[in-house]
Amino acid sequence: MEANMQGKIVKGISGFYYVHIAEFGIYECKAKGIFRNQKVKPLVGDNVEIAILDESEKLGNIEQILPRTNELIRPAVANIDMALVIFAAAKPRPNFNLLDRFLIMMEYQKVPVTICFNKAELLPQEELHAFADVYERCGYPVLYTSAKRQEGIDGLRAALAGKTAAVAGPSGVGKSSLINCLSTEHKMETGAISRKIERGRHTTRHSEILPIGEDTYIMDTPGFSTLAIPGFEKEDLQQYYREFAAYEPYCRFFGCSHITEPDCGVRAALAEGKISELRYENYKLLYQELKDQKKY
Repeated sequence: MEANMQGKIVKGISGFYYVHIAEFGIYECKAKGIFRNQKVKPLVGDNVEIAILDESEKLGNIEQILPRTNELIRPAVANIDMALVIFAAAKPRPNFNLLDRFLIMMEYQKVPVTICFNKAELLPQEELHAFADVYERCGYPVLYTSAKRQEGIDGLRAALAGKTAAVAGPSGVGKSSLINCLSTEHKMETGAISRKIERGRHTTRHSEILPIGEDTYIMDTPGFSTLAIPGFEKEDLQQYYREFAAYEPYCRFFGCSHITEPDCGVRAALAEGKISELRYENYKLLYQELKDQKKY
């Protein structure tokens, strides 16, 4: 085996970084002091070059952080190709306000989003498609899966192939079940990662990447449900509701908030059924929330 290898940071806790190298496994690494001097912090998702210190113990040093394609603010991760936002079709019923928060966060950070409705077996097709159509009309790809019945898994696997995807969504929607459906290999990987990482050392909640196929990784992302982004103002919100853009030229006032102004193109489109009432009501709630945040 070569002295230096390239891999991906799949977990980082308290100065230790766990680097997955295809076909060789997980290496526990420290970062060289040069990164601290340059004020560069390795992130989960970083592609790195490591020097092998001890092959039998799988220990190494991170020598170089390769150029990032992107760097997310929250969660603090790098090189994400897409976000997979998973909600249950029922049990629990989708919280569309929370779904819109996820979409706004990813739009803000310029990460493409695919929405996945799991537990599709619990709803009749027409009901399932009724709320999914709301998001397809806005340009978001929507997948339907049933981890219980192993349905839609091939389509999900195809959407993820060759990408590093951040997985987001509330608890109870079947994220873990879906991840287990995607690959038998990752179960061995996560077991190996857990044994290597959880030597009674660190158990804090953190972002973690799971290898599920060749050049394919998924990242479960904790703490992902707030809109409190530095620099995010209520006036910015409308640009992350992409369906508004076609109707904003018809607003009488430049910078229209689409809430109370007369002759608003967006509200006219809403009245004609061209914009989803569900989405617009969430927009108003989030607008008010951002407005209230500025008071304190």
